[in-house]
Amino acid sequence: MAVPFRRTSKTRKRMRRAHQKVAVPGMVECEQCGEQKLSHRVCRNCGSYKGETVVEK
Repeated sequence: MAVPFRRTSKTRKRMRRAHQKVAVPGMVECEQCGEQKLSHRVCRNCGSYKGETVVEK
């Protein structure tokens, strides 16, 4: 079985792991109620999408 000749440095290890971070979802403010929501989704608070009420609560 092959064994690495040199130990992997902290810098190389951290550079490799830099791409594994968790991405923050794109949040926008609702036009109707001002609540934070995911973009291109119906607002959970007021049920509006693009300024129109889509879901009645």
